[in-house]
Amino acid sequence: MLDVKLSQAEKLINLTSKANDNLTISKTKLLTITSGKGGVGKSTFTANFAYILSQKGLKVLVLDADIGLANMQVLFDVKPVVTLFDYINGHKKLKEVIVETKYQNLSLIAGKSGYQYGSNSNSFIFSRLVEDILELNYYDILIVDTGAGLNDYVKEFLKVSTNILAITSTDPSALTDVYSLIKMLAIDKKSLMLCFNHTKNDLIGETISNSLVNLAKKNRLKSEFVIKYIGSVPSSENITRAARARKIFVNEFRQEEAAHKLQNIVDSVLKNI
Repeated sequence: MLDVKLSQAEKLINLTSKANDNLTISKTKLLTITSGKGGVGKSTFTANFAYILSQKGLKVLVLDADIGLANMQVLFDVKPVVTLFDYINGHKKLKEVIVETKYQNLSLIAGKSGYQYGSNSNSFIFSRLVEDILELNYYDILIVDTGAGLNDYVKEFLKVSTNILAITSTDPSALTDVYSLIKMLAIDKKSLMLCFNHTKNDLIGETISNSLVNLAKKNRLKSEFVIKYIGSVPSSENITRAARARKIFVNEFRQEEAAHKLQNIVDSVLKNI
């Protein structure tokens, strides 16, 4: 089953190569944050990650690309009346679907929960959306928060990004899924940044990352492909508490260890992109 999925992924990569070649040269750095499995805290991580970047004086735009299960507007405590689909469907101009959050330098293009997008998944509509945002040449960083898993929507966003950050946990099923992600990306990508969530210490994340690297070598994945471990975020009840209150954890609990770890991860990512 996994080989079939990887074959399908390779076909999609070939189909989207032309679209990728046309991506605009822009000052805007593109970072795609993804996970092989749901429930690892990816969207909460993304919201806090984006906030930290904005506090460094960088203009940040978050694209909620979790098709059908969007929740970034909840984490940023905004109530958008327009979504990315209003632009895709031609009802609004791009700038009209960009929503300002209450945090300085931080904007959002919201998704839409429960939305069933019926267009052909090979139409490159989402990669064209990314290209249109880059053409604005306004933001310093565009963060694409993908859905969980490896459906065609996620693959399309991954295809057009050279900077990919995977969030996972030490749960065995999460590690299995993130390794499937690694196998897919190794086909035509140069590297993957890897971050662990809900870990007890950095050593655990580093050890598992090394194990994934060794497994990749054992299975003879492309030798040029690099897995970069960039840090771990410890568990904290306040992370969940802040998310439920529609607040940003690193803003509310700045002195917590998890907040400091997130700051370090942001610094590591900036060095890599």
